[in-house]
Amino acid sequence: CQSDDSSDEGDASGDTEMDFLRSLFSRTLGLSPGEKVLDELTLDGVARYILSGKCKNIICMVGAGISTSAGIPDFRSPGTGLYANLQKYNLPYPEAIFQIDYFKKHPEPFFALARELYPGQFKPTVCHYFMRMLKDKGLLTRCYSQNIDTLERVAGLEGEDLIEAHGTFHTSHCVSFLCRKEYSMDWMQTKIFSEDIPKCDSCGSLVKPDIVFFGENLPSTFSDFPRCDLLIIMGTSLQVQPFASLVSRVSNSCPRLLINMEKTGQSEFGMGLFSFGGGMDFDSDKAYRDVAHLSTCDDGCMALAELLGWKEELEQMVKREHALIDSKDAKKKDKEASQNSKSTGAEAGKSDKTE
Repeated sequence: CQSDDSSDEGDASGDTEMDFLRSLFSRTLGLSPGEKVLDELTLDGVARYILSGKCKNIICMVGAGISTSAGIPDFRSPGTGLYANLQKYNLPYPEAIFQIDYFKKHPEPFFALARELYPGQFKPTVCHYFMRMLKDKGLLTRCYSQNIDTLERVAGLEGEDLIEAHGTFHTSHCVSFLCRKEYSMDWMQTKIFSEDIPKCDSCGSLVKPDIVFFGENLPSTFSDFPRCDLLIIMGTSLQVQPFASLVSRVSNSCPRLLINMEKTGQSEFGMGLFSFGGGMDFDSDKAYRDVAHLSTCDDGCMALAELLGWKEELEQMVKREHALIDSKDAKKKDKEASQNSKSTGAEAGKSDKTE
């Protein structure tokens, strides 16, 4: 029977061997832990870092969770998720609605769903406007979004500010490789809400919004990450590749803040075992840069804004921008009502003349 002392010695020897392996792999692959930048692995620590002036290139990675408070259903929330709502279409499997080959044969389910989700029916959230504030203050390098709802654009991110990793409703194209004619968002909106299946007026093929279906390639413009000095990840499960792997593109010293309802993106066994790779590390004794703030995205952004002294400014921005959206919607409805009234009057006039 071995004594406790010999058991302790064995554990210590094992730890030493593991430390040696970690060191060897880290040196060989250039993955040794970077400099500790945050003075504390909390939201307060992140806020102090931003206020220090050392943080100048923030990248945001966002998913469906930032839009749920706008009324847009999350892809995977039981009961309310998009996949759960697709059962009435008798799909062979839920993901089929976003499979490019299935879409070309059976476009009806996708366009029925598009009517429920179409951009323009929702307002950006506190989280969207927090990213707009980062832009206005010269701190946002880029927002990488998994979403197709265009709310980042509505909030004021555009052009160079935004990479829509899964595409957008902003433009559409004919699916024929020989044609590829482009169509506007207004054209697609008219087709979707008239319940017509959009067909190309040049060749008769289907027209698809420029969202990235399963089986299509993601955009390759992911070159910002090496110079990022704060990565903020919000509302994403970090389960879909290659988007999820982007967290590992930043330098080893770059702090990473997760604002989400649960911790996600942690290292798999193996990568975590050796303490290298891009997985998040919130809880181990070797954690040095990853912070998890567990809350809704809106609450997390408002809490960070308060620590930064931006809370009142953010609240005023949300109120002002939502009022502008309401005003535009009211004018649009008045215009449509006026056009419908004129159309009805013209039809009545024709009827009177006929009689």
